[in-house]
Amino acid sequence: MNTYSSKFDIADVPGYKEIFQKEGASFSTAQYMIFQARGDGYTASFYKSGKFVIQGKNTDKILEKYFSMPSKKQDCLLDVPYPHIGIDESGKGDFFGPLVIAGAYLDEAGAKKLQKLGVCDSKKLTDKKILELEAEIKNIAVFDVITINPKKYNELYSSFRNLNKLLAWGHSSVLENLLKKTDAKVAISDKFASSENVILSALKEKGKTIKLIQQTKAEADTAVAAASVLARAEFVKRISFISSQYEINLPKGASDIVLNQAKKFSERYGREELKNVAKIHFKTYESV
Repeated sequence: MNTYSSKFDIADVPGYKEIFQKEGASFSTAQYMIFQARGDGYTASFYKSGKFVIQGKNTDKILEKYFSMPSKKQDCLLDVPYPHIGIDESGKGDFFGPLVIAGAYLDEAGAKKLQKLGVCDSKKLTDKKILELEAEIKNIAVFDVITINPKKYNELYSSFRNLNKLLAWGHSSVLENLLKKTDAKVAISDKFASSENVILSALKEKGKTIKLIQQTKAEADTAVAAASVLARAEFVKRISFISSQYEINLPKGASDIVLNQAKKFSERYGREELKNVAKIHFKTYESV
């Protein structure tokens, strides 16, 4: 699919714009348009008439990632009965800010409540909505959140020398913590490595006793989606706090906008201080 069009609600424009900001798109306006976003292999246009058009070689990737239109190649999510644990992370693709891993344990009734509230993959939600849903999830689910701030993240990455191993450690830690609070027999984790052994080898004592399902696009499961929202909510709050602390806006993602702000931060506070707010194995750090 190289071109796709549909209708959209004008009230949702800030959310759509935020999606393309995450992708590092450049923005412009033209006659009859609210805005146009240009990124790697796509152009997305939002018209004042309420029509949305996206075209380009990477149209499918954007639709699959943000607009609930699965690729033909996408694995089918297993229909896993409740109760179970869902685990997901946030911040691994963001130069600034922490890495956050979260888990949520839900029964069927809790999952249905969260579905009605609009809980889904956090990448499809605005920051405002994510923060609203965070409180609802914490009232309904048994949860655990681990936040690895940039300084500690850089120390751990230096030790693991591999992002997937670091993620596996985080996922297994969250799982272990939830198994101390629940009698869960099954957990679903978003699959971040090509080999399932990466996380299996990192499992701790209790984690080795349950069935762990690793699934691509696992956010389609409500427990994983809830974990996704919890992780992103904590990330959003932390990066906002760091921005306030240093009195400089630290944007999300790893785009040219992020690089420019990283250079400004380094000029103001020094390159060493950058290690306390950013993930230094990113190419962005080398560019700075």
